[in-house]
Amino acid sequence: MRISLRSRVTALATAALSAGAFLLTSGAAPASAALPTPVSAATAKTYLASLTVAAEDRTGYDRDLFPTWITISGTCNTRETVIKRDGTSVVVNSACTATSGSWYSQYDGVTTTDASTFDIDHVVPLAEAWDSGASEWTTAQRQAFANDVTRPQLIAVSASSNRSKGDDDPAEWLPTRTAYQCTYVRAFVQVKYYYDLSVDSAEKAAISSVLSGC
Repeated sequence: MRISLRSRVTALATAALSAGAFLLTSGAAPASAALPTPVSAATAKTYLASLTVAAEDRTGYDRDLFPTWITISGTCNTRETVIKRDGTSVVVNSACTATSGSWYSQYDGVTTTDASTFDIDHVVPLAEAWDSGASEWTTAQRQAFANDVTRPQLIAVSASSNRSKGDDDPAEWLPTRTAYQCTYVRAFVQVKYYYDLSVDSAEKAAISSVLSGC
């Protein structure tokens, strides 16, 4: 049985702090997965089948209703936490700002040694979440969603790929690196399932099409 959203958000906040604790130490960090490994394709298909299908309505959406970025641990905010997690040989200063390292954008294959050129993407965009049920949440719940470093919801990618995506769902946008599309939609479905968010019919069909090839 799936737990309530309120219980999930409480658990999320606790887990996020625990997950962020190890990020405090400055110095070189080993390479790691770009984001928490999403559920398998088989599980994603099961999750997708259980999601409510509903039309979307963006009325009233404002990004400020999803506060970002918050402190995860010590001096590290959400962006800094993900930048450190997603890079290779990352060095940070006392303010948790990355001073060196390298980053690879899973969406389009771009690499950089300048973290400022990368954005933190919400796999399920904030506006998409609003359309899909987050309009009924409290600000605290939306803040937890927007800063979730436990689920596969945040990933460091090139600014150009993030801005190309915008607020699109998988019916409108997929990573140009086709090798990453399966991982992307698995993450997308996992996040929607965890937060009890709906999908529209075109979105569901597009996700199903990608999952069929995973």
